[in-house]
Order: sequence, then structure tokens, then C-alpha cells
Amino acid sequence: ALSGGERNRLLLARLFLKPSNLLILDEPTNDLDVETLELLEELIDGYQGTVLLVSHDRQFVDNTVTECWIFEGGGKIGRYIGGYHDARAQQEQHLATKQPMAKKNEEVIAPKAEIVKRGSSKLSYKLQRELELLPGQLEDLEAKLEALQAQVADAAFFSQPHEQTQKVLADLSQAEQELEQAFERWEYLEGLKNGA
Repeated sequence: ALSGGERNRLLLARLFLKPSNLLILDEPTNDLDVETLELLEELIDGYQGTVLLVSHDRQFVDNTVTECWIFEGGGKIGRYIGGYHDARAQQEQHLATKQPMAKKNEEVIAPKAEIVKRGSSKLSYKLQRELELLPGQLEDLEAKLEALQAQVADAAFFSQPHEQTQKVLADLSQAEQELEQAFERWEYLEGLKNGA
């Protein structure tokens, strides 16, 4: 009879002997002794494919991964280079730079809205009207996109029938494209109006 540690080493040996280019590990450090944990780290380090792992063992993550994906809430996943501690430092740095930029963007958008209301002789009436309507359209598209992202972020979303999830995912992709196109159109019209 094998002990628990011997059984885990045998399972790891069998797992890494099978040829593959993708290895998915869910909490692989549970119930491992120190010797087996070190062996697992070495095996992952020498693995010639992609390893996707989920772990709450921060030291293990720091020792084995080159990129972290962190669920940040609101259906968003942040991608960070390095281990867990590197990812947290990058995440904090990103948040620190993002907050001042949000205030700056609010200050920049308000004067542009006032300029659009006054009108400009550089745009035809039709283009001027389109430019005036675009901020409202952008808000509507952003609200639609947020609603779809909330649906996808729901824990029960992928337990729905495949056809329903595919429709929502297709709608989400289309909403993202529409929002991007609307922003590009708004930037283009602003450039025309300002003579750029």
C-alpha cells in the first residue's frame, strides 16, 4: 500500500509522462508534502507546453507562473506578467494611474460638449447634427454593453443552454464593435470640426 505522499508522486509522474501541450491544474498543491511540492514546481518549470493552474498558494504561484489572470469583478479579468506578488503590484499601479486619468477625461469631455452645442461652421448641418447626437448614442451603447457583460459575469450564465449563451456572446461582441465604431466616428467628426 502507498502512503498519501507516494500516491501523489505517482499521480504526478503519470500526469507528466503523457504527451500534451496543455495542462490544467486545479489547486494542485492540496495535500502535497514539501518534497512533492518542490517536485511539482520543477515539473511545471520544465514542461514544454502551456500550464493553466488555479491555486490559492501564493508562493507556489510566484515560483511557477509567468502570467497571472486575476478576476477583478464586474466581469473583468486582468492579465499581469509575473507571479502573484508581481500581479498585485501591477494591479495597484494600474489603479493608481487610472483614477487621475478618469478625472482628467471628465474635465476634457465637458468642454467638448459645450463646443458642440455652440455649433461650428466647419461641419455641414448633417455632420454637426450627427456629432451632437453621438454622446447620447455612446451612453446607450455603453449601457447595453454593461448589461451584456453583467449577464456573462453571472455565475449561472454558462449553465444555460448553448444556444442562449452563444446568442448573448454574439450580442456582446457586436455591442463592443458598435461602441468602438461609434467612438471612432465621434473622434473623426471632432477632428473635422477642429480642423485636424
